[in-house]
Amino acid sequence: MTDLPPCPECESVLTYEDGPLFICPECGHEWAAAASAPAGEKVIRDSVGNPLADGDTVTVIKDLKVKGSSLVVKRGTKAKNIRLVDGDHDIDCKIDGIGAMGLKSEFVKKA
Repeated sequence: MTDLPPCPECESVLTYEDGPLFICPECGHEWAAAASAPAGEKVIRDSVGNPLADGDTVTVIKDLKVKGSSLVVKRGTKAKNIRLVDGDHDIDCKIDGIGAMGLKSEFVKKA
């Protein structure tokens, strides 16, 4: 028997796995498998749900204004060798022509 987590809504132990989700047949609650990870581990994901790690290369998915400047990071711009951080921005990186900056993971896609 596998060790699946109980349902967070009704505490039923009859949960089953369906792809990346856990499903409770008693109350119908669905939740992501990543949500059941240990509390100390925070998984940062890109805009389409891929997990990110230090050193990855990401692509910006929409034009972003650079705060305090008239510069714009254009859609499709790549940021190489990212570093994951805690705070209001999930990613620290350097972008050619702009320099060091912080990005939110919801605006990037893993390349």
